[in-house]
Amino acid sequence: MLSKRLLINKINTTWQTKKLKDCIEKVKYTEKIQRKEFLEFGNFPIVSQESDFINGYWNNKKDLFQIKTPVIIFGDHTQVLKYIDFNFVLGADGVKILQPKKNLNTKYFYYFLQSINLKRLGYARHYRLLEEVEISYPESLSAQKRIVKVLDKIFEGIDKSKKNTEKNLENSRELFESYLQSIFSNPGKGWEEKKLVEIIKLEYGKPLNKIDRNENGKFPVYGANGEKDRTNRFYYDKQTIIVGRKGSAGELNLTENKFWPLDVTYFVVFDRKKYNLKFIYFLLSTLKLTKLAKGVKPGINRNDVYSINIFTPSLKEQKTIVKKLDALSAETKKLESIYQKKLDDLEELKKSILNKAFTGML
Repeated sequence: MLSKRLLINKINTTWQTKKLKDCIEKVKYTEKIQRKEFLEFGNFPIVSQESDFINGYWNNKKDLFQIKTPVIIFGDHTQVLKYIDFNFVLGADGVKILQPKKNLNTKYFYYFLQSINLKRLGYARHYRLLEEVEISYPESLSAQKRIVKVLDKIFEGIDKSKKNTEKNLENSRELFESYLQSIFSNPGKGWEEKKLVEIIKLEYGKPLNKIDRNENGKFPVYGANGEKDRTNRFYYDKQTIIVGRKGSAGELNLTENKFWPLDVTYFVVFDRKKYNLKFIYFLLSTLKLTKLAKGVKPGINRNDVYSINIFTPSLKEQKTIVKKLDALSAETKKLESIYQKKLDDLEELKKSILNKAFTGML
C-alpha cells in the first residue's frame, strides 16, 4: 500500500477545477425504452438507472447508442453511476449520459464522481445538483491515467472481497430457501391434500382517507409491499398476512395485531383452531404468488390463488415445523447481518480511498 500512496503523491502537475457542466460534451440521446417494454433476452443490452448493471435487452438497432469513447451513466432519480464502454440502449426516463471532454479521462471522471456525496432528494431529480459540483483534475492526461491505474489496483482487491461476501450472503439465503422448499415439497405421513381455498380466505383491503392518516398513529397502514403509513384507526384486529393485490402483487408481509389494509391488498383470514399463522406464511412463501400477477399494473386474482393444491399436517406438526423454520431463519438473518455489515464496510473503505485520492491524502 505504501508504494501506491507514493505513486499518487509523486504526481506533480497543475490541477484544474471546473463545474461538472463545464466538463462534459453535449450528447444526442437515442430513443429511451420504457421499463415495461424491456426484453429478457435480445441483441443489445439496455442500461437504465437501476442498480443492476444491465437492466434488460432490445433488438432494434436504430435505438443503439454508439460508443466512440467511454461514457458515464448517471441515474437522475437513483444517483446510480455506471462506467460504460460498449454500445447500449437507453432505458426509460431518468438516465443521464455524461461524456467528458477530451481533456478528461473517463475512468478518472467516473472515480471522481463516486467520491461525491450528493444530497438525497428521495425520488426527485438530482442532476441539477450534480451539474454544479466542482470537478478537480490534473491538467495532464497521463497524470489522470496514473491515478486511475493506482485506484484500479486497489479496488481490484476490494471488489474481489465484495464478490466473495455477496456470494456468502446469497448462499445463506439459498440454504434457508432450500430447506423451506424441501418441507413443503415432501409432505409427510398424515398430511392432507387440499385446495388453498379450503384453509384461507383472501379479504379485500379498504381505502383510507388522507385525513385519517397520521405518521405518529397507533396502527400500521399496509400497502402491497409493506407498511406505507400510520393511523389511529384499525380495520382488522388480529395478526395475519398481507398479500399484495395490485402493484407489488403477490408480495407477503406479516402484520401487527391491529392494522389497516389498503385497497391494493388482500389480508388472510383462516381458522386459528386448525392452522398456525406462521405455518401459512411459510407455505404461501413457497408458492411464489408473484408469478400469478397479470396486466400492465400487475394484479392477482384471488381465485387463481384459491385453486392451488397444497398439503397440510396437523396443527401440532405445523407448530413443530414453524419452530424449526424460525430457528433457521434467525440464524440466516444473523449471517446476513454479518455479511451485509462487511459489504457496508467495504463500500465505506472505497469511499474513503476515493476521497483521499482526490484531496491529495492518498
